Amino acid sequence: MLDIKFIRENPELIEHAAKKKHINFDVKKLLRVDDRRRELIALVDQKRAEQAHFSRKVPGTTDTQEREQIIKEMQMLKADFQKEEDELKKVIQKWQKLMLEVPNVPDVTVPEGKDDSDNVEIRTWGTPTQFDFPVKSHIDIMEQFDMVDFKRGTKVAGFRGHILKNAGAKLTFALWQYTLDFFVKKGYTPLLVPSLLNRETFVGTGYLPQSEDDLYKTQDEQYLSGTAEVASMGMFMDDEIDVTVAQKYISFSPCFRREAGSHGKDTRGLMRVHEFFKLEQIVLCEASHETSVALHEEMTMYAEELMQSLELPYHVVANCGGDLGLGQVKKYDIEAWVPSEEQYRETHSASYFHDFQTRRLNIRYRDTEGRLRFAHSLNNTAIATPRILIPLIENNQQIDGSIKVPEVLQKYVGTDVIRD
Repeated sequence: MLDIKFIRENPELIEHAAKKKHINFDVKKLLRVDDRRRELIALVDQKRAEQAHFSRKVPGTTDTQEREQIIKEMQMLKADFQKEEDELKKVIQKWQKLMLEVPNVPDVTVPEGKDDSDNVEIRTWGTPTQFDFPVKSHIDIMEQFDMVDFKRGTKVAGFRGHILKNAGAKLTFALWQYTLDFFVKKGYTPLLVPSLLNRETFVGTGYLPQSEDDLYKTQDEQYLSGTAEVASMGMFMDDEIDVTVAQKYISFSPCFRREAGSHGKDTRGLMRVHEFFKLEQIVLCEASHETSVALHEEMTMYAEELMQSLELPYHVVANCGGDLGLGQVKKYDIEAWVPSEEQYRETHSASYFHDFQTRRLNIRYRDTEGRLRFAHSLNNTAIATPRILIPLIENNQQIDGSIKVPEVLQKYVGTDVIRD
């Protein structure tokens, strides 16, 4: 959410933001509603003052006729006041809905474009793995080694269901533990957060109302989260925090996504599943664009360092305007090389939001002059499973049919190679 004062002073900037993000938003409509909201607030405040004035006159009036006249005028005023107050409630509801739809302003360095096909590669690491034998997909390899059971997973969980087993399960636990150790050494505080959350945390982080179709909802008006970011940010809702030093968290949770709009995409394998697990980087810092930019680059660098330690070839892309969410100022995606598809596929997304989320969640801090300000927020994937298993297994397949275990995972898995 943006400050209405900022929106009123910069309507052209909001129009440009909506156009760049390919979001349908009418800032003029918001301003008209805001004008009426301000008019009604002034009018209601005036009527309240008049009502208070009459209320003070009644006890001091001894003349019966004058007293009755004052009461009559009070009743007429109350009737008018009630109509305007009712209208104000309706206008405020409309205003609040429109305010939640205002897109955050993207950074000037964000590329133009409509969707992820317009994202711009900014760097690569490693060389796409070449093989002198026929390349197998992660599906074939994992089924061969009894690392996954898609048939029984579908039986118990429906479409896109899967069960990881044997080395598939061990590799997953290894990735979680290695990633946790990696980020704790970087100064991140570990969190284990819930996925079943109240609606206000999703509104606060910007996932509602825009992404409601992709969320699972319970009968109790709660939702299942698709990322630990939601609960981790919601922890600090309505809090005053200390960001003298940026607060950094490595947060783990089960994740759920309906994958709405992805019909026919990646219907086989582990790329696009309804239930998965993720470790997420969450950072809260002072309200400084320069600080946010520096931390955004740092978060991305840490994710790249992790990928390099796993020896996975990847590239980093700057997401275009049309591939940004409502609240994101800028986003990088890291995409790992998938040999069976001969293309890079997304494994990480690093974003910063300025005060878009913290304003919604009312997360504040005191600056050096003692003034309350909204903090800035950032997040980035640390590791997402089972998706990361795809490039990990495919890039490490060997000519003898075995799977090489990256050196950094060997102590967690207990072996340097996975064989039949």
